[in-house]
Amino acid sequence: MTTELLPPPVRQTQVFVPELVYFEPSALEYPKGQRIHEWALREGLPIRMTSSHNRITNLPGETDLEKYRIAKRTLVVGIRKTLKFDTSKPSAEYAIPIATGCMAHCHYCYLQTTLGAKPYVRVYVNTDDILAQAQAYLDERAPEITRFEAACTSDPVGLEHISGSLKEYIEFMGKQPLGRLRFVTKFHHVEPLLDAKHNGHTRFRFSVNADYVIKHFEPATSSFQERITAAGQVAKAGYPLGFIIAPIIWHDGWEDGYAALLSKLKEALPPEATSDLTFELIQHRFTKTAKRIIEQRYPKSKLEMDEAKRKYKWGRYGQGKYVYPDEQAQALREFITERIFDSFPQAKIEYFT
Repeated sequence: MTTELLPPPVRQTQVFVPELVYFEPSALEYPKGQRIHEWALREGLPIRMTSSHNRITNLPGETDLEKYRIAKRTLVVGIRKTLKFDTSKPSAEYAIPIATGCMAHCHYCYLQTTLGAKPYVRVYVNTDDILAQAQAYLDERAPEITRFEAACTSDPVGLEHISGSLKEYIEFMGKQPLGRLRFVTKFHHVEPLLDAKHNGHTRFRFSVNADYVIKHFEPATSSFQERITAAGQVAKAGYPLGFIIAPIIWHDGWEDGYAALLSKLKEALPPEATSDLTFELIQHRFTKTAKRIIEQRYPKSKLEMDEAKRKYKWGRYGQGKYVYPDEQAQALREFITERIFDSFPQAKIEYFT
């Protein structure tokens, strides 16, 4: 079997095709694992076996930077062994596992730190086990509505053509009177999900930002126009729609940038999209560890991470992060909030953090 690696694309507007695929042996015991294996064979991709994703240490590359870039183009197919779901406040009650890792190269992403030295993309094939655990959480919390976030550790839309798991989750939640699914994406490859039987129980959200942020800090993602076109398709398919403006970055001309963002959204969205529209606003933040990793992996990044210009905010477990000082954060929140309600008077802003 060939071991030649494919050159990475400049811009991830086409669907993700990995350069290298690993399978855990147990994954091939599941129908989904077998289907992905057949897909990889048809694509002519290099295939390797590994007893566990934790044992992958021999990725190609001469330097740490080369190894990192190849790791981001590596797919690992395995099972999710830990079925206890993490919490996902303020977005949802629980984070439902579907995949880990992302093929995009967003400089600011918290997965830089979360995934550490193992930034490859993993998909889980034991989705029946995962959904059975979701059912247990639903039963436990009844008669309360329980929300599940499917994009805490990955961008599942960008992997749907490989796994098919997101449609499976959407249709599971469509049958649950008390279950709701949420996820966010920077990709426009929504076609496999448009005919899903969602029953209005899945909120489909797109991550959007000012042109400056997308241009400088979001390589290997779909363009703004591609995302908004996809949002219109999603709205016409009856999904509740949402937008996450994140990270909100203070930069020269930020007022014009975010005003233009909301203006373009208003012009582009069909009427179906505005009847039940939500926004989530997240200011840029970073930790010392994240700053070190980002500077190593994207040494030419223009991302501002000057600790002297930031406020230190304590978080859970005694760990903190650097956010904008109160005056700047307030200015960002008020300006963007006003523009949202100018363009979408009926929209709901779920939070600013």
